Amino acid sequence: MKPRAPLFFALNAFADLPIERWYAISQARTAVFIVEQNCPYQDLDGKDAKCLHLAGWDGETLAAYLRIVPPGVSYEEASLGRVLTTSAYRRGGFGRQLLAEGIARCTALHAGPIRIGAQRYLEAFYASFGFRTVSQPYDEDGIEHVLMLR
Repeated sequence: MKPRAPLFFALNAFADLPIERWYAISQARTAVFIVEQNCPYQDLDGKDAKCLHLAGWDGETLAAYLRIVPPGVSYEEASLGRVLTTSAYRRGGFGRQLLAEGIARCTALHAGPIRIGAQRYLEAFYASFGFRTVSQPYDEDGIEHVLMLR
C-alpha cells in the first residue's frame, strides 16, 4: 500500500493529537517495536506528553512516525525517538522523508545537537543523515543499540 503522492506530515503536541491519530500511532508503535521485534517493553514511558509527535500520513493512513523529545527528557540534548515506518510503507523512501522532516523540525525548535539511541542495524542509515556514533554498542531491551550525535 504505497502512497501515490508524498506524505503529509503533521506535527502535534500530545495534548493536541486527535484521539484517532494517537490510537493509530500507538497501534503502529506496538506493531513495530513490540510485535515485529518480539520485544516486550514499556512503550508508554511517560515521555509522550512532553514530546512533539511527527506523523507522516497517506490520507488517513499512518505511514511513518517519530517523536521529538526536548532537551532534558531523555538526554541533555534534544532527541528523536520511536522512529518507524509501518510495514506497508517500507522500502519506498518514507523513512528517509520522515527523518529529514524530523531533523528539520527538531533543529528549528531546539538549537544544538541531536542525540539518538539507534538500533545498531540502522547505524549506517542514521550516519547518512550526519549522525556519528559516540558510544560502544549496548543492550536495550534485548536489541543492540548505539548512541549517535548530530
